[in-house]
Amino acid sequence: MSVADFPTDYAESRRRFRQAAMRRGAALEAHPIGLDGPDGEPLTIDVARLGPDDASQVVVISSGLHGIEGFLGAAVQLAVLEDEEGAHVGPDRAIVFLHALNPYGYAYLRRVNEDNVDLNRNMLRQGEDYSGSPPLYGAMDPLLNPEQPPPGGLSLFLPKAAFYLARYGLPALKDAVAGGQYDFPKGLFYGGAGPTATHRILAAELPRWVAGARRVLHIDFHSGLGRWGSYKLLVDHPWGSEGLAALESVFGADVVEPWEPEQGVSYAIRGGLGTWCKARLPDVEYDVLCAEFGTTNILAVISALHHENRAHLWGGEGESTTVAAKARLREVFAPESAKWRGLTLERGIAIVQRACGAAEGA
Repeated sequence: MSVADFPTDYAESRRRFRQAAMRRGAALEAHPIGLDGPDGEPLTIDVARLGPDDASQVVVISSGLHGIEGFLGAAVQLAVLEDEEGAHVGPDRAIVFLHALNPYGYAYLRRVNEDNVDLNRNMLRQGEDYSGSPPLYGAMDPLLNPEQPPPGGLSLFLPKAAFYLARYGLPALKDAVAGGQYDFPKGLFYGGAGPTATHRILAAELPRWVAGARRVLHIDFHSGLGRWGSYKLLVDHPWGSEGLAALESVFGADVVEPWEPEQGVSYAIRGGLGTWCKARLPDVEYDVLCAEFGTTNILAVISALHHENRAHLWGGEGESTTVAAKARLREVFAPESAKWRGLTLERGIAIVQRACGAAEGA
């Protein structure tokens, strides 16, 4: 496994995904979001399904909910689909691949969609309001997103962010900044003013993609959070629960943990995909495991998001600061390191294989 296994951009990733799915004889769909990519290519969520239509055990493998994080998730999907021995299905098991849930962000090297919406904060359930923000986020918004391009030279963002970290502590800072906010449309981790195109497509089609399933294991690939090359599987089960213990028995107690800031690497979020899927399909035993692969420390991640957001919103397309900010963001979420790519790809494939094995033994 090498750097070459990773797609170079969204267009190549989509082409390889569709070709591999067709070679495997998968049922293949494309769902346009109504926008074009940098070279005029249509931006679509592509879906491939292997296995019987009436399978009661379904494994879902999704990539690119956070746009630029799609490089790793797509690489895992491609490796599984392109390997004739990969993605074994059985008489009662199907596998559904969801490629590029945020095709705009993947194509344009953004973590968010075309409206600056973080799709993993947009999946609010029926009756929940797209409003509200943590109080500390409002206090930090002028630092996180000043209305001007990023500086070409020395930036004071990290020292100022370190001040907030020292004052409030990492758990509180993670919750306030990254948990999701709905009042600052140009800010970071903005959850939107209503359902996005991706939200609407999933609402309309997900019940059909897993129709007949009694049990769904959904692996949603992400990158950027945690120690370099390591991973955690973040789940919507509290510490000490039976649901957590069941997933630990499949994937390992050292890697499965709840979404919360005190004991783990993550933070509590609003509008997350996992909670939404459970609510959308209440009659299905549905678990979403956010496979989060680490790249660097959280302040470096926030700094890269801060600079790219400023460049995208307030800078000029093609300007040196914008190009540099996009390149920096890509390196944070899809490092060029052959060692990182080989390690994470190997581990990502192993996660898929364990999920398929768990479905087979159910």
